[in-house]
Amino acid sequence: MSSIVVFGGSGYAGGHIVEAAAVRGLDVKCVTRKESATQIAGVTYSLGSLLDSDDRSKALAGAEVLIIAVSPRGDMAGRTRAAIADMATDAERAGVRLGVVGGAGSLLVSEGGPRLLELDEFAEEFRPEAEEMSGVLDDLRAREGTLDWFLVSPAAEFGAHSAGEYLGEYRVGGDVLLTDDQGRSAISGADFGVAVVDEIESPVHHRARFTVAY
Repeated sequence: MSSIVVFGGSGYAGGHIVEAAAVRGLDVKCVTRKESATQIAGVTYSLGSLLDSDDRSKALAGAEVLIIAVSPRGDMAGRTRAAIADMATDAERAGVRLGVVGGAGSLLVSEGGPRLLELDEFAEEFRPEAEEMSGVLDDLRAREGTLDWFLVSPAAEFGAHSAGEYLGEYRVGGDVLLTDDQGRSAISGADFGVAVVDEIESPVHHRARFTVAY
């Protein structure tokens, strides 16, 4: 049974990953900066910050996979990229696999095309967040050493504002945005959580980014 830790497990993406892992019967620990209002039976909850070196060390102890589902918003804006880089170093030292929930903004709109965040229609208020998470991907790709990492980018339509429902299916892509026959790029929180847990239990992507969508 895999032992996983999710930083930011009370958020939208993290919460769905925690729930999917718990349903599978995995040993799940959820680390949040504030006490979670909703807690899932069988999950161990604790307080901690990605910015704190002691909290990172405690989280890594006994973990097989550590997932970061923290967004560079609010007081984490401009600080998330460096914090993930620090956790990557800590995880490599501890021999723990690292997974990061990225954004769709760094995905290419077509093979060889621009990134989604570079399009004029990309919402300006989300651009700084997308740029920072794109930088996280750059940092991971530039890392040398033995760290086994993956970064997963959801579809363009993803979040509490477009929650969708569990369908029990999804497609997997690489660096290019996945769209359906109508040109829509979407994934529900529930199916996204399942996709991440599938990668944890049956690893396919090593030192690589992938994306999931319908």
